[in-house]
Amino acid sequence: MQRAGQAPTEPGSAPAEPGSSRAGQAGRQLSRAEALALLDEWVRSDSLRRHCLAVEAAMRAQARERGGEQELWGLTGLLHDLDYDRYPDPQSGHPRMAMAELERLGYPPELIRAVASHADYLGVPRESEMERALAAVDELCGFILACAYVRPSGIHGLTPKSVRKKLGQPSFAAAVNREDITHGAQDLGVELDRLIESVIAALEPLAVELGIDGGEAGAGGG
Repeated sequence: MQRAGQAPTEPGSAPAEPGSSRAGQAGRQLSRAEALALLDEWVRSDSLRRHCLAVEAAMRAQARERGGEQELWGLTGLLHDLDYDRYPDPQSGHPRMAMAELERLGYPPELIRAVASHADYLGVPRESEMERALAAVDELCGFILACAYVRPSGIHGLTPKSVRKKLGQPSFAAAVNREDITHGAQDLGVELDRLIESVIAALEPLAVELGIDGGEAGAGGG
């Protein structure tokens, strides 16, 4: 596992086979099929699985925008909450168990370190763009999914303005930490509206799989 302060492997430093990617120091080929199988093994909650798929999509979008390695960034998002179903306790479980399993399986140090850094209570500073992107989209994905669930048209037509309005309602999706969303965008160096827009665009193609297609797809506004 990569230690805090150790320089992360430069994403996108070498070409990869289709559907796979070089995995840094561990030498493992990243495979989405294998990562999905691992997620299915560890995660039984449909809502958590949808969240992981959403964060994966948002991370791939961030990689495209920032010149990162899409497979590495995407699978970091997919696996960041791998152990939350089994070991949700922040004092002894999540994300430590996921980190140990990913290390055992030979996943790259930069992926494991990003998983660690997304949990503020572990005190791992976010030093890479990938780590900052994960922190920025994690809570935001959950909030955007919540917004889409209550709209007749689902995510279709959802706007940053509408999401911001919901952010101002403390009773809506009360478990989502608003400060994490705000600080995440700031740390990533992007306007919150632009980040919201990017995440919506990343999730919309997965509307059916994520359960946010709505009953009137494309109807109405945000």
